[in-house]
Amino acid sequence: MAKLYHPIQKRIVRRSLQGGGELAKRMSLASPPDASPLLARLYQSRSVFTPEDLGRSLNELPAPSLLKGMDAMTAELEAAIRGQKSIMIVADFDADGATSCAVAMRGLRALGAERVSFIVPNRFTCGYGLTPELVELIFRGGATPPDMLLTVDTGIACHAGIAAARARGMKVLVTDHHLPGESLPAADAIVNPNLPGDGFPGKALAGVGVIFYVLSGLRRRLRESGWFEGGRQPPNLAELLDLVALGTVADVVPLDRVNRILVHQGLQRIRAGRACPGIRALLEVADAKRGGAATTAGTLGFTLGPRLNAAGRLDDMSLGIACLLADDMNAAKELAERLDGMNRERKTIEAQMQADAWAMLRIGAEPLPRQSDRWSGSAAIVFDPAWHQGVIGILASRIKDRLHRPVIAFARGEDGLLRGSARSIAGVHVRDVLCAVAARHPGLIVRFGGHAMAAGLALEESRLAAFTEAFEAEVAGVLEGVELEHAVVTDGELPPDDFHLDTARCLRDAGPWGQGFPEPLFDGEFDVLGMRIVGEKHLRLTLEVPGAARQVEGVAFFVADPPAWLGCRRLRAAYRLDVNEFRGVSNLQLGIEYMEPVS
Repeated sequence: MAKLYHPIQKRIVRRSLQGGGELAKRMSLASPPDASPLLARLYQSRSVFTPEDLGRSLNELPAPSLLKGMDAMTAELEAAIRGQKSIMIVADFDADGATSCAVAMRGLRALGAERVSFIVPNRFTCGYGLTPELVELIFRGGATPPDMLLTVDTGIACHAGIAAARARGMKVLVTDHHLPGESLPAADAIVNPNLPGDGFPGKALAGVGVIFYVLSGLRRRLRESGWFEGGRQPPNLAELLDLVALGTVADVVPLDRVNRILVHQGLQRIRAGRACPGIRALLEVADAKRGGAATTAGTLGFTLGPRLNAAGRLDDMSLGIACLLADDMNAAKELAERLDGMNRERKTIEAQMQADAWAMLRIGAEPLPRQSDRWSGSAAIVFDPAWHQGVIGILASRIKDRLHRPVIAFARGEDGLLRGSARSIAGVHVRDVLCAVAARHPGLIVRFGGHAMAAGLALEESRLAAFTEAFEAEVAGVLEGVELEHAVVTDGELPPDDFHLDTARCLRDAGPWGQGFPEPLFDGEFDVLGMRIVGEKHLRLTLEVPGAARQVEGVAFFVADPPAWLGCRRLRAAYRLDVNEFRGVSNLQLGIEYMEPVS
């Protein structure tokens, strides 16, 4: 869905083709036999040059054995299964963590583990990941502790929590994808594609992708050791790929070749009606029309992801995990409706926080396209003691989108520390920036972790001013050569003959598109034949196709000041080709990402 949040007039930049004549020749060999010249050009501009780059079969995935630590990990899990040991999954409280937990629970049970449970830290009381506080919670009330803790989408920075768990006699296995620090925690086994010396080619795996790979490696070990003899059947782990696709897209990791295969296979299951009840229920609650063949990676990221994340932001992600683990459709639907209600509440909270932030930054709350709103600072840091800790990540993203600068939004945590959520722009690796600040100013940051585009941190409230100065200075030092002007990158003009429903379907099926493998976006000038406001904030347009005497419908969502556009007779737009499904009828529709009037 296009969201015209940006207050600043943008520059439309056309994506260049990668490579010269020889690469173009290889591109022609890589394209499917029925690929159109348009599709071949789009693939080439995304650095796809070989048939292997376009593969979607599970057989084309790299082997689990390529992941460093896989042997130790699967040996520990096999021993736990054979010894009927109790395994507790420790999950993160976002959509990647929730899907990772559901995959681990379902997969381990299918492989023969009989005593599997999960725990997810409450972000307001326990903090992030496997902490000493979470270990104490496991033992609270004289509860029988598990024999083994298995972290999913977390753990690589949890040194103290892992040490506390092992001191209590539990084994700890870590599966994670976040970047490790200078030292690794003292876990019994670690699998993370970003470990030093790891030879796995898919460095962009989400946490859910890592645990899926661990289960695949474990199934192979169990098969080779004879576990499935005597009547046991090896499970079809492909049945978990709907969850893998959801977590991968929702975590906004780059859709490299490995992730594209995982997401494509998961989407195929969802489109065929073979998703788990929880995903089907979330689709129904959100909008039934988004299900079935119309489900795309965008549906997972913009429709399902926010509803699942709402539980972890406002309350307890256990609710989201329960929805994904439900085997009964009625139970899943009830949980999905509760998640949908939480997401509506989250939007209300977020709207107030945005208004507070714009006032704090001395920028008007109404997102008008004013050149005077250009941001001159190197970064933006905002804090309000009344802000909701679970919503600061979204707030930081909104501010980053508008200012096109690295942003950190802070809220006050239950322990009195400030909890910050950082979002960055291309060219500024925010975790490396935090690492540099920590090195230059020892003790300034209590803890931090994350990756290039997003990170989390904690610091003492009294040190916020010092941290702000240090962070802005560090960002300023790396901004040279970084594109700071707001730009919309497109694939150029679309030929008149390609304004067709078949082209839109072809592009939809040519993905999955997403982070690092962007959905095709085109630009051009159109005569406006008609325009009306729908739903107060959106515009529905009738446009004349350039170079052709025919019309096409378009829609622009969340437009700033819709009535001001009603007199526009010609505009330049950046748009996607969409398939609009309504009452069983499919039509071509332009999804307008950005537009500006042409005099």
